[in-house]
Amino acid sequence: MFAAFSTALSALDANGVAVAVVGNNLANMNTTGYKESVAYFQDLVSESMNAGQTQVGFGVAPPLTITQFTQGAIQSSSGSLDAAIQGSGFFVVNNNGTTQYTRAGSFQVDLSGNLLTPSGQLVQGWMATGGVVDTGGPIGNITVPVGAMQAPQATQNMTLSANFDASAATGSASDWSAPVTVYDSLGNAHVLTLNFQQTAANTWSCQATVPGADVQGGTAGTPYDVGSPVTLQFNSSGQLTSTTPAEPITFAFQPGDGAAPMSVNWNPIDSDGASTLTQFAQSSATSATTQDGSAASQLTQVTMGNGGQLLASYSSGQQVVVGQVAIANVQNPQTLVSVGNNSYQVSADTAAPAIGAPGTGGRGTIVGGALESSNVDMATELTNLIVLQSAYQANSKVVTTVDTLAQATTNLIT
Repeated sequence: MFAAFSTALSALDANGVAVAVVGNNLANMNTTGYKESVAYFQDLVSESMNAGQTQVGFGVAPPLTITQFTQGAIQSSSGSLDAAIQGSGFFVVNNNGTTQYTRAGSFQVDLSGNLLTPSGQLVQGWMATGGVVDTGGPIGNITVPVGAMQAPQATQNMTLSANFDASAATGSASDWSAPVTVYDSLGNAHVLTLNFQQTAANTWSCQATVPGADVQGGTAGTPYDVGSPVTLQFNSSGQLTSTTPAEPITFAFQPGDGAAPMSVNWNPIDSDGASTLTQFAQSSATSATTQDGSAASQLTQVTMGNGGQLLASYSSGQQVVVGQVAIANVQNPQTLVSVGNNSYQVSADTAAPAIGAPGTGGRGTIVGGALESSNVDMATELTNLIVLQSAYQANSKVVTTVDTLAQATTNLIT
């Protein structure tokens, strides 16, 4: 009889723990990256009586809690540095020298540019060198530029996509020009103008000029010739066949602002071997120009891109990769121990986390500008709560029944 009393008490304790688990799940239903816990019950060893013909259990053991690392819904967010993992894996963070793991990607930047979680943990990954990230090296703290100015880049290469009017008359009547803005080593802009004229059938001449005021030794208001004229030769199909001098064509001049000498290469043949210049019976006009220089510019924003790359945007319109967030893949994530602040830590039973770039080695991918919601389902948790409440009440009834039987037995003796 007293065994039944202790059995019922063990059930009350176990169901109380399970109710606490459900309550914690419901409390964290809106916690970013939270993973629900499930209470698993297990019985205690049974007592054998009557030569093993009768077995009576001693109740239920304290329940085990196992975290369910199923995918939560991914929702767009307003945070420029927010990130969500689609698939398996964890963000790696450093908490006062201790490596921890989290699914919550609501990141921010401190005054020093360190990428942090809201609780101050340092997000781990790789820094970029010259816009290139080496994910094969060791991970470390990610530091993004804060209020930094991007140094100017002198133009070294330019391209021009254009058509030359095949029906134009030879001579000055065919004149047309294509201006291209280039930058010197100090970030000052100079307009390099390519002046074209048809000198014979299928043959065009090009003379490059810059404003005289921009060139050392030039005269303000008078265009300054850059280099010798260039000859462009087209065939009867309107395709460029050759240039004199041969491509790439170099335009060199000395800016008058104290910048380093400029040398700009123009290659009318693209990387696929096709010409960017044509000669058809349409008006002479430029369709596109490019150049690889830029003026000095201010940092305007750092954002998290898809794939976990941190992109710095500058006032010049350029975007530069400054870092890459790492992902850790854990083969048995249920063995991780929750340490609060949406973070987990490895236990003695946890397989060694494999850290690498998103989308590799079975790791999930990173969605920029989004957050992962918790995987708690309210309907399931409320159903579990009803079941646990019923079980608790039933075992309470066992306690009162055993108490009544005990009093009846006492009355028989007295």
